[in-house]
This record gives sequence, structure tokens and C-alpha cells, in this order.
Amino acid sequence: MANERTDSKGGTVKVTLVKSPVGFNRNQLAVVKGLGLRRIRHTVELKDTPDARGMIHKVRHLVTVE
Repeated sequence: MANERTDSKGGTVKVTLVKSPVGFNRNQLAVVKGLGLRRIRHTVELKDTPDARGMIHKVRHLVTVE
């Protein structure tokens, strides 16, 4: 039986950048780039993994999640 956390068939998460990372910590800019977000209102679809969730949590004030 597969573990839900490591199952590769997991869902996806849509992340949209709604606020500019300019003026915030440089680490947060690196996380936004790591998520693949390029500009405001840019949306990317990511696999729902603990790594992606951690990155989203770090910049939760800059993004919206669907």
C-alpha cells in the first residue's frame, strides 16, 4: 500500500502571485522564483508535495492558493 505523502499520483495546487516580493526579505524572492512565479497574476500548477506546501507557507502573504 502506497503512502499518501509519497504517492506520485497526488493532486495539484494552483498558486498565483498577487503581491510583489519587492521590499520583503531576499529569501522570499528566491522562494517565489523557486515556485516558478514570474510576475503578478502569474499562475503555476504544482504537484501537491510537502516541499511545495512548505514553500507556499513561507510566502503565503504574497500568493493565493486554489
